[in-house]
Amino acid sequence: MPQTVVRHENEHLYADPPATPAGGVLSNAILRLRRGERAQAERAHQRSGLGGIDLTALRYLVQAYRDGRDISPKSLLAMLRTSSATITNVVDRLVARGLVQRVQHPHDRRAHYLVPTDEAVRLVDATYAAHHTAVVEVIDSLTDEQAEIGALIFGRLADRLDELDRSEILAAVDAAR
Repeated sequence: MPQTVVRHENEHLYADPPATPAGGVLSNAILRLRRGERAQAERAHQRSGLGGIDLTALRYLVQAYRDGRDISPKSLLAMLRTSSATITNVVDRLVARGLVQRVQHPHDRRAHYLVPTDEAVRLVDATYAAHHTAVVEVIDSLTDEQAEIGALIFGRLADRLDELDRSEILAAVDAAR
């Protein structure tokens, strides 16, 4: 019973439903996509054998490495929006698993950069390849018009969510009380 609640919680909107049946169909599709994304994220953690923040940190480090950027623990702290103690623990775990190396800064003996190992790059690729390939396959199967409509819808949704600020969210919570 408790797992049934968890499985079905994502099927509900905490707002009035869309005004039209077509809007309801779109809303349900978005909720299904969110459910699928969460399931893929859980599978990624299982496949990689890493906890959530460790895998996220490793993904960021691999992407920065591919982009030719040096990432310090301080940079990782800003990206993950967590405490320095957490970053220290994450980096220590990744180093202990042979997924990250601390590389001395060439001009500052006190500083170092975090560099993913080849094993880390292979792990991140293997963890996300099937998911990202499936997404690209669906996108490639769309007509240009369908892709443009999808981009418009997702862009508008993202823009509206980006517009939400803390005061608007708090006002909605206060109104519900």
